[in-house]
Amino acid sequence: MSDIVATDAADRPLKPALFKGWRCRCPRCGEGRTLHSYLKVNDTCSNCGLDLSKARADDGPAYLTILIVGHLMAPIMHVVYFEWQPNPWVTFSVFSLGCIVSSLLLLPRMKGMVIAYQWARKMHGFDKDD
Repeated sequence: MSDIVATDAADRPLKPALFKGWRCRCPRCGEGRTLHSYLKVNDTCSNCGLDLSKARADDGPAYLTILIVGHLMAPIMHVVYFEWQPNPWVTFSVFSLGCIVSSLLLLPRMKGMVIAYQWARKMHGFDKDD
C-alpha cells in the first residue's frame, strides 16, 4: 500500500507544480498560460493540451491572498504607527494603496497555485490520465 502512495506522489511532484502555478503557467509543462485576462482559467494548455476546465479554485485564492496580505501589512502598520506616528490620513492612504496593490498582484498567483495543487494531488478530475 505504501509503495502505491509513494509512486503516486512521485508521479506529480508538488513543489515544481506550485512554482509553475506561481508563475501562472501550466502545472504539467510549465509553458502554457493557466489564466487569460485576469482570473479566467483557460480551457486547455496551449502547449501540452492539459484540460484545465476541471480546475475548481473557487474562494481559495481570495482567502489565501487576504491571509498573506493581512499577515504582512498588520505588523508593518503596527511598527510604522508606533515608531513614527504619522498622520492618520497618511497611514490610511499608504496602507490602503499597499493592500490593494499587493492583493492585485497576489490573487492570480494564488489562483495558479491552487490549480497546480489540485493537479499535483489529482483532485477534481485531474486524474491519472492527465
